[in-house]
Amino acid sequence: MIDWHSHILPAMDDGSRDPDESIAMLRELARQGVDTVAATPHFYANDESPTQFLARRTRALEQLYWRTDATIPRILPGAEVRYYAGIASRDDLRSLCIGETGLLLVEMPEIRWTTSTVQELLELSDIHGIFPVLAHIERYLHLQHADVWAQLLDSGIRMQVNASYFLEWRTRRKAMSMLTEGSIHFLGSDCHNLTTRPPRIGEAYARIARKLGTEYVAQMDAYGRAMLTE
Repeated sequence: MIDWHSHILPAMDDGSRDPDESIAMLRELARQGVDTVAATPHFYANDESPTQFLARRTRALEQLYWRTDATIPRILPGAEVRYYAGIASRDDLRSLCIGETGLLLVEMPEIRWTTSTVQELLELSDIHGIFPVLAHIERYLHLQHADVWAQLLDSGIRMQVNASYFLEWRTRRKAMSMLTEGSIHFLGSDCHNLTTRPPRIGEAYARIARKLGTEYVAQMDAYGRAMLTE
């Protein structure tokens, strides 16, 4: 399985505090069946440049690489980029994409989006060849008009939800419905630690398998691995 959203890198943001916690989180992800994890620490353009962020990320990764082995999931460096006005005008965002892909995880504001906000998302792909992936869309669903989601999906914008969306009783039915209708593309743990925000992605995939079958989960995994070559 692939975890498309995590905060496992040490001392990068509000996620893992140190290498020991990072390794413990990675081992827990492996126990749940994850073999590949996107490390997506927060990136805030108002706080630092991509160059500064990448230097910090490299140092964090170096603290882990010498402690990993075949039992630890493969780490794909990336970022969770907070949306900001003018994001489509930047020409250095591709360095923040996940691994070698053109997939850029974008954290959107929890407000009703304007027409210009939606247009900027579309321009990211048109101008820079980036494929935006909207992070934990369950946080914004109720704030947007249905036609906004239809426009984004029709334009090839990918959608990521957190594992908890499939596990909480208030949302799990909606999550399953969105998955089967093709409105969810990627699943992430969005794990920050092993206590208050632990990885639960294995539970989510197990629930999907119970409802839709193991072959459906296999197809989800195959789709994700195909996207790693984009």
